[in-house]
Amino acid sequence: MNAWQPDVLGDGFEQRTIDLGADDEGPLVATLVRALPRHRSVGARFFLRPLPLENVDVLYVHGWSDYFFQRRLARFWTDRGARFFALDLRKYGRSLRPNQTAGYVEHLEDYDAEIEASLQIMRDSAVGERRILLMGHSTGGLIFSLWSARNPRVADALVLNSPWLEFQLSARIRQLIAPFVDLRARLQPMKEAPQLDAGFYSRAVREAADPDDPMDIDLDWRPERSHAVTPGWLRAVLTGHAEVGAGLMVDTPVCVLLSARSEAPLRWSENLTRVDTVLDVDEVARASLKLGPSVTVERIDGALHDIFLSRKGARDEAYARLERWVMGWQAVPYPSRASAS
Repeated sequence: MNAWQPDVLGDGFEQRTIDLGADDEGPLVATLVRALPRHRSVGARFFLRPLPLENVDVLYVHGWSDYFFQRRLARFWTDRGARFFALDLRKYGRSLRPNQTAGYVEHLEDYDAEIEASLQIMRDSAVGERRILLMGHSTGGLIFSLWSARNPRVADALVLNSPWLEFQLSARIRQLIAPFVDLRARLQPMKEAPQLDAGFYSRAVREAADPDDPMDIDLDWRPERSHAVTPGWLRAVLTGHAEVGAGLMVDTPVCVLLSARSEAPLRWSENLTRVDTVLDVDEVARASLKLGPSVTVERIDGALHDIFLSRKGARDEAYARLERWVMGWQAVPYPSRASAS
C-alpha cells in the first residue's frame, strides 16, 4: 500500500493505491480517496459544540461504469464532522489500467480484498472509537449489501443510493435467464454483448447538473455509454441478486434512497431528467425489505438513478432525508461491533 497523494479532485482530496496482486490482464489495484473535515483549533473545539458526526467514518463505493467524483457528497459528510473515504474498485476509474476489461470480475466477493484493505487503512489512521457507515450506489449498493451480510458486526450502518438489488425485468425473468447466462459465462466469459445504452442517462445527468456547483467528469472513467457487458460479469451480478432475493441478514440499520418512479429510456425526453432510467425502482424497493430486520426506504420525487446527481429540488430533498436518517441513527447507538464481544 502506498502513501497518500494529491487526488484529481483537487484541494481537500487525497488518494492512495491499494495493491491487489495480478490477474490474466496484469497488475490489479484499487484506489482509496479521502476527504477530511476541516481542522478546528483547540479554542474553537472548546467554545463550539462538537460536530454531530465527529466519531463517524464513511466508506463509499460507486456503481457500474462509474468512479468517485462527487465533491458535494463528500462535503455533506465532512461538514458534519465525518471522515469520508471513497473506493474506486479494481478496473474502475483511478484503478483502471491499460488493456484491462473495465469493471470485469467473475465474483462479487473478489471485492472483499479492497473493501477490507480500505477499512484497515481507516482503522490505522483513526483516533479513538469510530462508527463505520458504508454507502453504496447502484452496483456498489449490491456489493456492500452482500459484504455486510457476510461480515456481521463490522459496520454500524448501511446507506444505499439506488442499489441494484434486483434485475431490471423482475426476479422471475432473472430466474429464467440465469441458466443461459451461466452457460455463456462458462463458454465465453469475456465476450461482449451488444451495446444497448443510448447514452440517455448520461445526458440526463448533464441536464440536471447544477451550474453553481459544476462537476468535472472524466469520460474515460465514466463513459457516455456504459462499459461493455460480459457474461462472466453478468453472472456475478445475477448471483448477487439471487442471494438478496433469498433474504440476507444485514445486522445494521439500512437506509435505501430511491427515485419515486422509473421510465424506460426508449427515446429522449425531458422527463428522463426526473426519473430512474436504469433500474425498476419498485422491484428494488421490494428487494430492499429482504436485506435485514431494520430497513428504511425513502422515495424521492423527481430523482435520477444517482439520487445525489438529481435536479436541485430533488437533490436537496434527498440530502434532507439522508440527514434526518443519519442523525436519528447517530442519536441512538445501535448494537453492532460493541456487542460482538
